[in-house]
Amino acid sequence: MIGKKRILGAVLAANMLAASFGGGQVLAADMMNPPTAEVEQGTLRGFMDEDIYTFLGVPYATAERFGMPHEVEPWEGVRDAQAYGPVCPIADQTAVGTDELVWPHRYWIQNENCQNLNIWTPELNEDAKKPVMVFIHGGGFKNGSSIEGAAYDGKNLSEYGDAVIVSVNHRLNVLGFLDLSAYGEEYENSANAGMADLLAALQWIKNNIASFGGDPENITVFGQSGGGMKILTMLQMPEAEGLFDKAIVESTGTMRFVEPEQGQMVAEKTLENLGLDETQIEELKEVPYHDLIEASTDALAEVGEELGVSLDWRPTLDETYVCSDFCDWAGEVPMMMGSVFSEFKSTIHVGDGRKNEWTEEETAANLKDAYGDNAEAIAEEFAKVFPDKKLADAYFYDGARRLLVVEPTLDRKLENASAPVYSYLFSYEAPVNGGTTALHCSELSYVFHNVEIPVVARATGGSGNETALRLQDEMATAWLNFAKTGDPSQEGLEWKAYTTDEKYTMRFDEKSGCSILGDEKLNQLIEEVEQVRVGY
Repeated sequence: MIGKKRILGAVLAANMLAASFGGGQVLAADMMNPPTAEVEQGTLRGFMDEDIYTFLGVPYATAERFGMPHEVEPWEGVRDAQAYGPVCPIADQTAVGTDELVWPHRYWIQNENCQNLNIWTPELNEDAKKPVMVFIHGGGFKNGSSIEGAAYDGKNLSEYGDAVIVSVNHRLNVLGFLDLSAYGEEYENSANAGMADLLAALQWIKNNIASFGGDPENITVFGQSGGGMKILTMLQMPEAEGLFDKAIVESTGTMRFVEPEQGQMVAEKTLENLGLDETQIEELKEVPYHDLIEASTDALAEVGEELGVSLDWRPTLDETYVCSDFCDWAGEVPMMMGSVFSEFKSTIHVGDGRKNEWTEEETAANLKDAYGDNAEAIAEEFAKVFPDKKLADAYFYDGARRLLVVEPTLDRKLENASAPVYSYLFSYEAPVNGGTTALHCSELSYVFHNVEIPVVARATGGSGNETALRLQDEMATAWLNFAKTGDPSQEGLEWKAYTTDEKYTMRFDEKSGCSILGDEKLNQLIEEVEQVRVGY
């Protein structure tokens, strides 16, 4: 690929040459005349990021607090789409995350009117029919945004893969998932308003993406952590049928939902905490957000304690809008699903920071401390599954969460499925801080082809790290190929489908490859100790 600096240098030389002969200028990106695109509501004005057409903060819907989303009213003239739109309000963040170096964040303007999306595309041509990849951010159902991760920028992936990349904001926490259905028909689906936003976004994309060179008949959703949960939830929503064609679920597994009775108790307790009763439900729309989130978060804890369960903001399983199992149409959707080596057990979370310096005696002692009576069996199985890793790495392997991906979800997706399923594990250790094992979110820097972005390069070993550069090519290519054809294989890296009989998994690491990992016993042994499924 020709470097951008050389392209721009050639353009400047051509401009100077043309000007010297009195000719017109040849511009790669005419900043005096930014690009526009026509959508159902009117004209949008974006900008050029080198060769990529960029439209940010595009409104796809609007909604009153707790109401269902509806179409944006048409506007007159040209609407700017040159800055990120507001993100959904979240509870105050009062501490810096321990992962900030290796997973840098960006925080932004918050506003309840947050139904907007961002688009990166190589071409504004309705006949281009490029694959469309829609990213759904993580943060569970209560935090996060389409720009929170510095690696979420879609420009490089769009350019590398000749694809249309979209990222979406939507309502979260109490704004997206408070069940007020007991207080009137207008609140019938308030418990799933955040999911309704995502369906509205996908419908807008289907209706308008051709104006950005995208193929409305080839839309792939991909999401990590909470974003993956949202995709799994959509596979259980009858109204999501036909809105996307393929799905990629990263670092999440078994879904837990809120039961209607639980959600209604939380709503009742929220009103009580605010000094309101059921006759004052309209006043709930005017309560300042920070008062509302505090009262409702307290209500979650209080109701959870009363019922003896752990409650959090999640969709409500009402068996109408959200059903208890995958819809029949979900079996026709090809899916990729996987996790990363350490998830929440990385070297930045546990250990003493000396993993690669441990002696055999220290390794044995640490494994015994972590796994008790299962330590010896775990060490034996780990050596079989990961012969290329150090035994010390067994201390940081999050096999219990790997089990959540494989056993209940991949296997469940295969039931009545006519489309293939693919499994992966990202297990690359970044040469940072003495060695940083793959943590929750870390694969996204590679998927978005962003390992060389300065703030991200600190987490990947820098722009001179040849392994990181190779991995971002392999992973971005796999994600793009899946979006284009439904098969993530690439030249030199065949990726076989995961089946009940042959559980092939692609490992992305120092040397990537697809094999039957055979990690079932190892994952079970770790789960016996950590009981992740019990607390999930």
